[in-house]
Amino acid sequence: MAKSELQRIERLRDLLRTYQYEYYILDSPSVSDAEFDVLFRELQALETEHPEYLSDDSPTMRVGGFIAERFEKTQHPMPMLSLGNAFGSEDLWAWRERVKRLLSEEQQAELAYVIEPKFDGLTVVLHYADGRFSLGATRGDGEVGENISANLRTVNSIPLRIPHAQKANPDANLEGSEAPSRLIVRGEAYVDKADFETFNQKQADQEGRTYANPRNFAAGSLRQLDSSISAGRPLKTWVYQILILEGATTEPTSHWESLAYLKSLGMPVCDEIAQFTDEDFEQMVEYIEDLGAKRDKLPYEIDGIVVKVDSLAMQDELGFTGKDPRWAVAYKFAGEEAITKLLEIVINVGRTGAVTPNAVLEPVQVSGVTVQNATLHNEDYIKELDIRIGDQVVVTRAGEVIPKVVRPVTELRDGSEIVWEMPPACPNCSQPLNRPEGEVATYCINNACPARLVRLVEYFVSRGAMDIEGFGFKQAELFVEEGFIKDLADIYYLPWDEILALEGYKEKRVENLRLGVEASKEQPPSRLLTGLGIRFVGSTVAETIMDHYVSVGDLMEATVEELAELEAIGPKIAQSVVEFFALAPNRELLEKFGAAGVRLKGDPKPAPSEHSLQPFAEKTFVITGTLPSMSRSDAKAFIEAHGGKVTGSVSAKTDYLLAGEKAGSKLTKAEGLGVAVVSEDELNGLVESALSADLES
Repeated sequence: MAKSELQRIERLRDLLRTYQYEYYILDSPSVSDAEFDVLFRELQALETEHPEYLSDDSPTMRVGGFIAERFEKTQHPMPMLSLGNAFGSEDLWAWRERVKRLLSEEQQAELAYVIEPKFDGLTVVLHYADGRFSLGATRGDGEVGENISANLRTVNSIPLRIPHAQKANPDANLEGSEAPSRLIVRGEAYVDKADFETFNQKQADQEGRTYANPRNFAAGSLRQLDSSISAGRPLKTWVYQILILEGATTEPTSHWESLAYLKSLGMPVCDEIAQFTDEDFEQMVEYIEDLGAKRDKLPYEIDGIVVKVDSLAMQDELGFTGKDPRWAVAYKFAGEEAITKLLEIVINVGRTGAVTPNAVLEPVQVSGVTVQNATLHNEDYIKELDIRIGDQVVVTRAGEVIPKVVRPVTELRDGSEIVWEMPPACPNCSQPLNRPEGEVATYCINNACPARLVRLVEYFVSRGAMDIEGFGFKQAELFVEEGFIKDLADIYYLPWDEILALEGYKEKRVENLRLGVEASKEQPPSRLLTGLGIRFVGSTVAETIMDHYVSVGDLMEATVEELAELEAIGPKIAQSVVEFFALAPNRELLEKFGAAGVRLKGDPKPAPSEHSLQPFAEKTFVITGTLPSMSRSDAKAFIEAHGGKVTGSVSAKTDYLLAGEKAGSKLTKAEGLGVAVVSEDELNGLVESALSADLES
């Protein structure tokens, strides 16, 4: 009898864990609250009747009831360090440059980043032993925290056993997700804004204690000596870092893989986390700025964005400076508020062409600094908040540095306020502004626009584009400031005699720079297309496009429909390319490149003869990792020479993944999709086998 009751208890626990996972992690419950409650009460009754079967990872432990006299101290397995701060996009670019200076050229080619919200809650450290939650602690002073295990057990989004509720997560790749012998993770306990408001209102109605903000509420809720009080609070968690991992079947090699691994175990991992390559750093900054603009719409509070180098090996190599890791930085917002008058709205054009409305304010003190200008993010932000010229507005300093208008004080309006509209043309170059369908940002897509020029030049000369040695941000900034560069093509018309007269530019340095510029003229047209900075067009997309078109001139005449038919392009990229070349200044820019001798036409592809060996005909490859003897471009050329096609991402249509050392998430995805994985030797073997078969025939 006892055995059957134990089986029933275990069955109920498994079911309830699954239902809790569906409700609290997936936000997709498969049973009603009433059905859950019936099963929960049955489990409670059975555990009360058979206390010998009680387990600290049972769903019934969520209700709390443990009373602590005080919190014991617990030593963290490693210091819980803070992060260095960035208070604007320029700081992010500067951080990137510091990171790249410490890495080899080979590492820089593989450099990628992961960004995640900087959650405004209470840092917690969760310990698991053989798949069971064993200890939970606060961050404390970074070295020693407080043991709040009993309170953390009441938080429904924290799995008490891992892997957790696999049946509720059938789409997750659970290969290798058996419980590790030891796992320690870092995360953030928080309370949703709506739940916080509801709780505070109930407290106010009952004349109870209210809290100032969700962060204080979360921290106070987890530092209750009576865990049943914690259980009555709407606490949640996000998990975002593996601190210790032992006894796992496979170990992640990147932060992105670590997050995927945690998710496969049933851990709560935020959906706003994203991955970017180094060549897409501009897009990453845009993404961060957009996330900051919409943070008020997120259900939880964030006070910034954390950017991390993705590779764990690179993280180890970069190390720390003082108390801050070199491989991560916190982009911060939020700050003190003040009220002042909005005098005017003007627009600024950033390096990517994104147009940002800015408020001109009556001077006001915010966090001890006089503020006269503040960001308004985008057109929708102004319209949704109904911000008008002449309004009294609330201003804050995001991250205690960047001022922004939070909202208008509509109660103070007198009828003289003016509704603002986005102007139709760029104030810097008078070209029409463009707002892509479905996006919040408006753009100037004229590459010759002065406001965009310095960053465009830096990107154009970078390794992933035209690869001009000795040419970087400092040169871009100086030459634009001196008036030597007024558009990208001016790089090939630089006045070298005048540059020789500049401080720090001696003859040898100038000659090396000149030779680098000359050599870049022979780069293939795909590199030029990459360097133009067209939205959504990185190196992989540029190569895909130029594999189809004979010259940039042909591409300039392409239609959206034609481009969208290319694999991995689609209508969004196609629209961006067509809109770029529709502008007269951009077309004139390409003519100027051609006149300077820059290659606009690719090498003709030889038509395969009747007897040519094409073992990879109609086969699609993806390349990842570091190959023993070939660079990625060499491998791509080798595959294409034998009839194959190379794309940038793994999908069900991929035939082969060519994998070298440190193959990351692409390898995991390929294995999950059943894509054939080959090494460099095996790739050569495929060709040799085909050659042997051809000779025999």
